[in-house]
Amino acid sequence: MSQSSDLREPPTLSVVFPAYNEEKWIGASLDAVLVAAAKADWKVEVVVIDDGSTDGTPALLDGYAERHDVVVVHQPNAGRFETVLAAIRKATGDRVLILGSRVVVDPDALVFLKRQLVEHPERLVWNGHVRVESDGNPYAGFWNGLLQVLWRRYLKDPKLMSFGIEDFDAFPKGSGYFCAPKDMLVTASEAFDSMFDDIKFASDDTRLIRWIAERTPIFITPDLAGSYYHGRESLPKFVNHAYFRGTTFIDGYLGNPGTGRKMALAALGAGAAGVTLLVTRPKAALAVGAAGAVGAGGLVKACGGSNADAKAVARMLPVFAASFGAGAVRGLALALKAKARR
Repeated sequence: MSQSSDLREPPTLSVVFPAYNEEKWIGASLDAVLVAAAKADWKVEVVVIDDGSTDGTPALLDGYAERHDVVVVHQPNAGRFETVLAAIRKATGDRVLILGSRVVVDPDALVFLKRQLVEHPERLVWNGHVRVESDGNPYAGFWNGLLQVLWRRYLKDPKLMSFGIEDFDAFPKGSGYFCAPKDMLVTASEAFDSMFDDIKFASDDTRLIRWIAERTPIFITPDLAGSYYHGRESLPKFVNHAYFRGTTFIDGYLGNPGTGRKMALAALGAGAAGVTLLVTRPKAALAVGAAGAVGAGGLVKACGGSNADAKAVARMLPVFAASFGAGAVRGLALALKAKARR
């Protein structure tokens, strides 16, 4: 670092968490941020919005508020988008780092971010690099393998890169680990326009981040890392998550040109064809499904995925396809209903 950059003050930072029924994970996430802030010698504001949790999350968060000066706000359940927006508005920092409550940041993550914001103030927006904790968890392994294929341009050789709207679909991004100026996030949120009437089903991050990518590059690097992300750990949670993601995928991609919309249309077409084949020729449908699952596992390996993740994709693909496809159909129905009403 140069002498001139040493004299610059870093912008103030707020780390914000939306949380809903995350009693099992939110403590580790908060502890990691507090450690990373101390190591960076950076006075960081931590804000958590409890979105009407019904487990032990509220009491756990109140304990952090008392012991660590964490700002905690309890609200009635409003869905992830409204919770993220509430957290952004509550934050007082010039920069806001949005973290998912299952993401545990590396101890050096804020050291790196602080240095970047001082030395490279032109790099306004950052997406964190998150490693999925998939050892012994085939449900997390499935997502890890799937993302290895979708975002292979970056994940096969992770290094400092940036992307914009032109290659938006090819890079990891999401509000699970995302840092930008507060005023930019507020403006992007105000410009948010879902295809659905009920914002609880909306894509909470894709549309928001797309708006930002149209205006400034988004930087990503393994140096701004999360030690791990805890995926869903049971079949019911995996199915529910895939179903919900199918719905939000329609909202995030169907209305915008690019690879994502092509994938959304392909998913709807494949789902319709699969249902038709299952009804008319069930044995053939099972054979096609099995062949597709094996091929998907091979593709994960070809894109650099581990053997365990490739096996998880091969085993879980039929369950995921049914759940995600059903969610996509729901999303299409919600979009058509909203369009007809408007």
